[in-house]
Amino acid sequence: MVEKDENEKKQEDEKSGFLETVKDFIHNIGEKIEEVVAFGKPTADVAAVHISSINLNKADIVVDLVIKNPNPVPIPLIDINYLIESDGRKLISGLIPDAGTIHSHGEETVEVPVTLVYADIESTYHDIHSGNILPYRVKVDLIFDVPILGRLTLPLEKTGEIPIPYKPDVNVEKIQLEKFSMEETVAILHMKLENKNEFDLHLHALDYEVWLGDVSIGSAELPKSATIEKGGINYIDIPITFRPKDFGSAIWDMIRGRGTGYTLKGNIDVNTPFGAMKLPISKVGGTTKITKKKKDGDDDDGDEVLQLFPEHSSFNYATY
Repeated sequence: MVEKDENEKKQEDEKSGFLETVKDFIHNIGEKIEEVVAFGKPTADVAAVHISSINLNKADIVVDLVIKNPNPVPIPLIDINYLIESDGRKLISGLIPDAGTIHSHGEETVEVPVTLVYADIESTYHDIHSGNILPYRVKVDLIFDVPILGRLTLPLEKTGEIPIPYKPDVNVEKIQLEKFSMEETVAILHMKLENKNEFDLHLHALDYEVWLGDVSIGSAELPKSATIEKGGINYIDIPITFRPKDFGSAIWDMIRGRGTGYTLKGNIDVNTPFGAMKLPISKVGGTTKITKKKKDGDDDDGDEVLQLFPEHSSFNYATY
């Protein structure tokens, strides 16, 4: 009887140990299953919308999306749908397929590049034109393939403003001589710049070339920065050095004080509330006058037109 009780006790202990092992195994499996099954939704936000480059033709925009994956496995980002609208009107839309994978327990920044072509916008909406500032709304749908949960769409939005730049109007009001000789002339170009945009232009560099008649008199650097307010006009004085003897017949209009035809082409580098821009400037077939520099104490009213030689002088440039 004692032997039997001991055997039964041993069998019961073995059975109890086996059951405990099975319970521990099932518990561990249950924790693993719970980890897999307990999937959470990814979260996302529009961190920023910035203009990577802009000119008179188009604006390249980048939308930065910050996406968080709280799950223990990577999540595929199947598609990104995007739409940019202004006052409820579609400006551009598109789809980015197979946008990548968000790592487990990770946070990643995904860039969505968008290009707005101004000609397309202006041809579609005739009340939108160069010089305007457009309010915009960016709408982005992120489409994920989440295990257990299946396909999930996460909508995002961001608002802001974007310009449609207008190139400044430029004119050479007059050319004032500081020093004159046929070999070397030092002059000041009095330039008028008109800003037809709805935002300020902070001018910090000017790259241009000027022709009098058919002869280039070269270019010069902008002596100092300037601000042209929105819808405003600014006058800029730029020194330049040239050789009148190279002008050929164009010199006669200069020395007789007649209006001188000129052409100006180049670019200005400006800072704006929307970033840096390089805007073209051009004036073809303009007319300006050449004046003497006034002496100290002279009356500033009225410019004295340059008359180096009498109108009917027998001066012969070819033999100068």
